[in-house]
Amino acid sequence: MATIRANLRVLLFAILTACAHPTASDAHEIRPAVVTIMAAPDGGYEVVVALNIEALLAGIGPQHRDTNDAPETQTYNLLRKLTPDELRTRLTAFAPRWLDGVRLEFDGVRAQLNVVEAAIPAIGDPALARISNIRLAGKPPSPVKTLRWTYAPEYGSSVVRLQRPGQENLELGWLKDGQSSGSIDLQATTTRSTLQKFFQYVSVGFVHILPQGLDHILFVVGLYLLGASWRPLLAQVTAFTVAHSITLALGLYGIVAVSPAIVEPLIALSIVYVAVENILTSKLHFWRPVVVFCFGLLHGLGFAGVLQEIDLPRTDYVVGLIGFNVGVELGQLAVIMLAFAASGLWFRHKSWYRQRIVWPASAAIALIGAFWTIERIWVG
Repeated sequence: MATIRANLRVLLFAILTACAHPTASDAHEIRPAVVTIMAAPDGGYEVVVALNIEALLAGIGPQHRDTNDAPETQTYNLLRKLTPDELRTRLTAFAPRWLDGVRLEFDGVRAQLNVVEAAIPAIGDPALARISNIRLAGKPPSPVKTLRWTYAPEYGSSVVRLQRPGQENLELGWLKDGQSSGSIDLQATTTRSTLQKFFQYVSVGFVHILPQGLDHILFVVGLYLLGASWRPLLAQVTAFTVAHSITLALGLYGIVAVSPAIVEPLIALSIVYVAVENILTSKLHFWRPVVVFCFGLLHGLGFAGVLQEIDLPRTDYVVGLIGFNVGVELGQLAVIMLAFAASGLWFRHKSWYRQRIVWPASAAIALIGAFWTIERIWVG
């Protein structure tokens, strides 16, 4: 009992330590480009693309969740050591190739894009990604009614933010690998309803779990594997949901901040913990929901980073927070239902269920989590 209480104190201290560090993107995680399109009443436009130029130049595509998983990781690390001027020179040479995969259409006609400026931060904390802003600008031959944005699938996903002429609010869309925004009416006088925004953020939250959140998926599967009944699962999922909802809100409003260099290894460690305990016991002990709650605080801070990264408009905070959280819950529910359909539905009452299903699956999850923990601590 004393050992358990000591472990809980260590875990809580680690979480409090994480909250004392500044928030930013993990240096190695592949994130979508954030595209802001500002259309002027006279038909002119400006596009700002915020992205990791080093990953772009290294040729690391969306098939890799982490730059360390890519064969080009050595090239990426060398590029991260370049000064802004040196990196800008590399970008200038690469720009024509990149622009081939950037498609902006006005009334169905592709616009001629040119790089006007590349704002590249100085070399900073190696634990944080260097996000640069590439500004594209131009003017179509005449006033236009519609636009369409498409980002080449080899460059990954893009989060598109549109500011219509004469309107302050931004419209948001998350486009998966090569997906087009569709035709957007620039002359529309009505803005999206709260309900439309809500469902859009639900989609963003769901996609963050399925298929993008492999670490969150494994954690939820680990919770599911503890017992063959719904009671232990309900207790754990409730604790996890309450915890990540709290820190998601606190993180979004800037009340707490988190260093990915600390949180990411702890999230991986949370996967190891639940998986190992699944092997050691089949019962829901009182400390398990408490530990799951603590780890949920960490996962919630990670979720908040997603909304912060896409620069969620302040006016959308409430609807974005609720919608994203609902999407996360639906994603977790989908993971549980898939796991249940694959194993519990058929085998949970079998005498060999734990030996043949729970133990091997938990062992595999623990090994993956242990690898991630070591990688995120020592590789950085």
